[in-house]
Amino acid sequence: MSSAREMRLRIQSIKNIAQVTKALETVSASKVRRSTNSYLAAKPYADKAWKLLVHLARQPGRSSTHPLLLERPRVKKLLAVIVSSDRGLSGAYNTNIIRHTLEHFATIDLPVDYVAVGLKGRDMLIRRRKNVIADFSGLPPAPSFTDVSAIGRLVVDDFLLELYDQVFIVYTEFVSILRQNPVIRKLLPLEVMYAEDVQSLNSTHPTHSVFIYEPDEHELLDRIVPRFTAVQIYRCILSASASEHASRMMAMRNATDNAQELMGLLQLEYNNARQQTITNEMLDIITGAEALAKAQPL
Repeated sequence: MSSAREMRLRIQSIKNIAQVTKALETVSASKVRRSTNSYLAAKPYADKAWKLLVHLARQPGRSSTHPLLLERPRVKKLLAVIVSSDRGLSGAYNTNIIRHTLEHFATIDLPVDYVAVGLKGRDMLIRRRKNVIADFSGLPPAPSFTDVSAIGRLVVDDFLLELYDQVFIVYTEFVSILRQNPVIRKLLPLEVMYAEDVQSLNSTHPTHSVFIYEPDEHELLDRIVPRFTAVQIYRCILSASASEHASRMMAMRNATDNAQELMGLLQLEYNNARQQTITNEMLDIITGAEALAKAQPL
């Protein structure tokens, strides 16, 4: 059994850790609110932009619209943009997204290159000997569209140069504080479909009307398609940021609860040890007093 002094030091150490985890939980809770507000503010624009792209892609003569909307006749190489975090202490957030990614692309018999957004994802991919062609780490806690536009330019340029035939983005979709789902979404080329779920990024109105665009459909597509592709990446990064802070907040809350529970058990053990020490001292005093009484002459 540990001495009383060792147990006091251990209790104090766990108490200090609990204070740190509680502070991190509070900070993460604040960041979750900011990230969620940014995500919700950008989501309507991103969804509407996606629906506009889908509608443009469904217009007659799609084969002559824009290269970013065309399916390649033969898929030879893939690119995956993986959104992770720069920091740890977020539970299984980074592990889940990397495992989900590797399990998915392991079933596809095609070479895959990766663009890492976040230090943790980059390091985990490198340790698994994956080909990481670009690293976008160190993004601000609340990234703006300008901060992530370089990712969109890289993806669009490599696709137009036919270095890759399909581009995917892998991120964590924020559902609630307690639920974040890893998602793999095909980014390029744009898939045209109608979805009943209005929340789906691929959904659009089931109309077959033909519209006339000004100044010109081709000029309009050349300008908006690359930008709207970057908007979708921005939306995914905002969702992943909110998911990261929510995961960290819950991980720190669980760590704080576990520390407090451990402190309670150690405090009980310390009290028992202290009580035993006091009892032993009292017994020693009583034994000594009895010995002195017997030693005194009658």
